Amino acid sequence: MPSPGNHVHVETDRAVQSLDALMLREHSMDTLLQAVVDATTSTLPGHVDTSISVLIGSRPATAVYTGQLALDLDESQYERGHGPCLHAATTGELVEITDARTETRWPDYTPRAVGRGSLSSLSLPLPMEGLHAGLNIYATGADAFDDVTRTAAREFAQSAAVAISNMHDYQTARDIAGNLEVALQSRAVIDQAKGILMERHKLTADQAFQLLAHASQAANVKLRTIAEHLVRTGELPPPTRRGGAAPDE
Repeated sequence: MPSPGNHVHVETDRAVQSLDALMLREHSMDTLLQAVVDATTSTLPGHVDTSISVLIGSRPATAVYTGQLALDLDESQYERGHGPCLHAATTGELVEITDARTETRWPDYTPRAVGRGSLSSLSLPLPMEGLHAGLNIYATGADAFDDVTRTAAREFAQSAAVAISNMHDYQTARDIAGNLEVALQSRAVIDQAKGILMERHKLTADQAFQLLAHASQAANVKLRTIAEHLVRTGELPPPTRRGGAAPDE
């Protein structure tokens, strides 16, 4: 019977190959980065949420994320000006919290992580010249990462770095930052759409995000397109009929 470690290794190889195939075709920056965090979350064992933090100038922001937990804990660190994701992005060092209940390095951040239900995390720098960014993985359980999952996370971080560095043949950090601004604009309209659903249906932020994600899958269009449609019309688009064409983006 294959060990859990072998299963993670096989699934990681498949996911990275899929990401490499995406990079051979024309995709937007936010689509590629979202693919990286989605693959990370779906491949690693246990319940994890994943995000990518970027520093544009001195301003940190979350470009993409897979769930409200990752966004909340990223932004909690931005408010304080320090934390594991910022440390990894700015220093180039991998940062692991094995148990937030006993972690002493960021005493004003870790209680927030425990309160939101994340007991361990892994933050990995994205190795690029002229730009600070990091891949952040938040797990609900303590001691969630072993050598196998750390290796898998490093492979996903490398994929994210390649996606950013090579996108549309842009060569300079200034060009890359401009593309990341597009990803942040996607974040803004998605957050606006979440707010509409939260108010209308009395949902939590995470429930609203999941509703948008399901609508995106059902309509066969990007999440940002669903969010823009909701903000513009006040309604979610209907699901695409099986075999029919997806709505225009």
